Amino acid sequence: MTRIDYFLHTPDLISKLRNFTQELEQFTLDAKLRALVETRVSQINGCAYCVNLHLKESRKLGESQQRLDSLPVWKESPFFDAREKAALAWAESLTNIAETHAADAEYHALKPYFSDLEIVELSLSISLANFWNRMAGGFRRMPKMESIKSIAG
Repeated sequence: MTRIDYFLHTPDLISKLRNFTQELEQFTLDAKLRALVETRVSQINGCAYCVNLHLKESRKLGESQQRLDSLPVWKESPFFDAREKAALAWAESLTNIAETHAADAEYHALKPYFSDLEIVELSLSISLANFWNRMAGGFRRMPKMESIKSIAG
């Protein structure tokens, strides 16, 4: 059950933050990779609402169910390439920054695969996902249950 509907208390600010988040769609960073990373961040943070949202977005962008099912074990999975693994490692490092301190190893692993602009865009995506995870997760926002028929098509 939702603790507080934060939108009701700060509608102007939340609307501005939503609009800012929607601007991520203008990034040069591949939307499919961005959605995959945001899904992983939300999994780490245990935000049911955001995991549901980003899984739906990932499927809409053409992500395979097999890869989505393997996302929690991406390090061991053969379904992710080196570029994706570098992005996922950076996502985990930034999400767990209190422990990792945004480690140099994960940062330097990005350099062969991403431009400086893409690294900034990736980091903004990760940071915003963490922000929304803390809002939706902290206030226990839950996804709505969908019928099997609406999920299938």
